[in-house]
Amino acid sequence: MKLLEKLETYRTSEKIALKSEKDELTYKELWEYSDNLADYLSKNLKKKEPIVVYGHKNPFMIVCFLACVKSGHTYCPVDTSISLERLNDIVSAVKPEIVLSCTDKKIDGFNTLTIQDIIKISKEVKGNVNKNSYVKEEDIFYIIFTSGSTGTPKGVEISYQSLNNFVKWISTLDTKRVEQKLYLNQAPFSFDLSVMDLYLSLYNEGKLILIEKEVQSDYSKLFDRLKNNLINTWVSTPSFVDICLASEDFNDKLLPNMDTFLFCGEILTKKTAEMLLHNFPNAKVYNTYGPTESTVAVTSVEITQDIIDKYNSLPVGKPKKGTQILIDNEEIVIVGDTVSNGYFNNPTLTDEKFSIINSQKAYRTGDKGFFLDGLLFYSGRIDNQIKLNGYRIELEDIENNMMRVDGISKVAVLPKFEDGKVKYLTAYCMYTKEILSKLKAITEIKEELKKYIPSYMIPKKIIFIEKVPTNNNGKIDRKKLMELGDN
Repeated sequence: MKLLEKLETYRTSEKIALKSEKDELTYKELWEYSDNLADYLSKNLKKKEPIVVYGHKNPFMIVCFLACVKSGHTYCPVDTSISLERLNDIVSAVKPEIVLSCTDKKIDGFNTLTIQDIIKISKEVKGNVNKNSYVKEEDIFYIIFTSGSTGTPKGVEISYQSLNNFVKWISTLDTKRVEQKLYLNQAPFSFDLSVMDLYLSLYNEGKLILIEKEVQSDYSKLFDRLKNNLINTWVSTPSFVDICLASEDFNDKLLPNMDTFLFCGEILTKKTAEMLLHNFPNAKVYNTYGPTESTVAVTSVEITQDIIDKYNSLPVGKPKKGTQILIDNEEIVIVGDTVSNGYFNNPTLTDEKFSIINSQKAYRTGDKGFFLDGLLFYSGRIDNQIKLNGYRIELEDIENNMMRVDGISKVAVLPKFEDGKVKYLTAYCMYTKEILSKLKAITEIKEELKKYIPSYMIPKKIIFIEKVPTNNNGKIDRKKLMELGDN
């Protein structure tokens, strides 16, 4: 059954669908409110252009998502954590007829409904949506913007058909059924990992617990939320669960109902997996893999102690039904029914990364990998794109934006690896300003960078050097810089 069809079967359900720190919505409310807002959009918008939905962990963001697709529009989620400059880049690229802001903020230059408008329309303006208006299987369901090497974010288009194929598959990993499962939402809705927990929960009539950014950074608040919402299915990056595992209280006494861990977005280490199996002996731990361009994830494997003992690093699993993984000169190529249609309004980059193989869409990931015992192993990036705390970041993106900082004449950004994972970023800068205090100069650079890039992309360390070394090709010699950093 397709996602919207399945959701309609819950249209009279009084079960809680979404719960944040301050608000919650039932399935009945979610369906009715999105109907009303969809009717408003159908009557007031002339074009079937994508709609930007702006906010952070507000349940009404999901009302907006569903209202968009019910009225035949693609939605484009943007989180409040991004810089104003990047917000403007995305909105200017999409050029929406309307912006749905689940905050008090209006987007300059664009017709904006704020959260007050959205709530009023959703609750008071009774609508009657024609199902013929819904997005079709071949239509784009959502666009998620990711880091781009030019310094400008690029929008990945995912069709309704691809999303349905993904949800149908990911549901097979979450098989234990109770009266109502509680799912963890760690990632912001502008990060594709959230697609896993959001639509897995909605598809199964679960309750999605939205953990806000400020709560995630406070042990006391986070553990109180977890204690008050006994999660069954945990969806997060490995880095987030590592933060939780730093506390001896993160175990099955805190979350006695935990039965499934689903990880994606970066490397799951053996140490992390072993601690989870020890702390949650009745839960299953799954490692998955996939870029945004293939609808979140396309491979999976249950991590057992036998697997931990057998391999030097953890596998990311076997391809799901409908997907074929090819290895071309070490590069992972994904072929199948969840591969993206391409990049929004970027045919040049789409042609570069996407193709047709065996009559199916194919995507060149830029990831290195290999098969062993029928299992796929991820072995790093071919280029300078990395994963940090689950976020996919292109180092050139940071470098291009750092060059906008007054005083920086040359810069190279490198990741620092520990246990096969990126722990932080270091920027090596040629700086033309007089440095009276290194600490003050670094603080000023980081403050200016906040104007251009999200906080998670700002390098932890900034090192001033007289000259950036280059190799024989005239390119930055990153190996020499790495040696400099190690010393």
